[in-house]
Amino acid sequence: MNTTIHTEQHAGITDGLNRPIHDLRISVTDRCNFRCVYCMPKEKFGKGYQFLSRNELLSFEEIVRIVKVFSELGVRKIRLTGGEPLVRSELEKLVEQIAGIEKIEDISLTTNAVLLNQKRAGSLRDAGLNRVNISLDAMDDETFMAVNDVGVPVQKVLDGISTATAAGFDSVKVNMVVKRGLNEHSILPMAEYFHGSGQILRFIEFMDVGNTNSWKNSEVVTAAEIAGLIHAQRPIEKVAPNYRGEVANRWRYLDGGGEIGIIASVSEPFCGDCSRARLSAVGKLYTCLFAADGHDLMRLVRDGVSDTELSDKITALWSGRRDRYSETRTTESVLRPKVEMSHIGG
Repeated sequence: MNTTIHTEQHAGITDGLNRPIHDLRISVTDRCNFRCVYCMPKEKFGKGYQFLSRNELLSFEEIVRIVKVFSELGVRKIRLTGGEPLVRSELEKLVEQIAGIEKIEDISLTTNAVLLNQKRAGSLRDAGLNRVNISLDAMDDETFMAVNDVGVPVQKVLDGISTATAAGFDSVKVNMVVKRGLNEHSILPMAEYFHGSGQILRFIEFMDVGNTNSWKNSEVVTAAEIAGLIHAQRPIEKVAPNYRGEVANRWRYLDGGGEIGIIASVSEPFCGDCSRARLSAVGKLYTCLFAADGHDLMRLVRDGVSDTELSDKITALWSGRRDRYSETRTTESVLRPKVEMSHIGG
């Protein structure tokens, strides 16, 4: 597999706003071993919550078939998400099969890293996984346990970060969702810890994905605030994006301590360059992170449609796409039903 990520957009289908399709994010499970308050709060996802059975999920074979069709339409990057993707057994087999698809150039994984031991990291790397994004929302146990709500200490995730780094992935990025009143006091400790580490820390504005996280605009710590705090401690400067449509604004430390990223979906929307589609664990295609409804590809696959028919359906859906939710967000749109983050993995 060619692991070079192209910096220029390639030929392929485009949507109603002339945006190509380049990335496909695939949720492989609806289950997670965390109950993060901004994603899977216990009020909804408690002990009595009924998760999906295995036969209700896309099989690896079905996922690979869908990825092949998407690759012919322009997709070059795959991200595996959940829930927590590492709770799905034999994930390495899926990675290996996707890595064997000629036009796929990059495979990444978003995880909380608690299950990422040395053996698992090595087997995923050997299977063809290129990059790992690890979620960590605070540096102190009190705050982090309040976020994950299952009593997991910070060190468990730090161990996973170290394991991923040692496994030799092309990059290991650390993602911190920042919510005012919950963990904004951890911005500087997080920045300081990862300064000079070789890992890229990315701060993510608290977003109104789904409806269970009770999002309020007043709880958003903006990209400008985050950059200002860090700059006051250690001066930083903006860096050009690696490629068109990169979601994070890049900054680097003037002292050579590496770089950080800030994902500003609320305060600085980047809908205009969005080239991402999302496939849920039950095979529904979502053309926007904030969409209310998905399009059922599992039913088509299980009904026996040909690859040509599947391709035609995806082409029609993407060609008609005009989503730009973050650019048009209103008080009313925040309240309308939207798919939950845990369902499509962000």
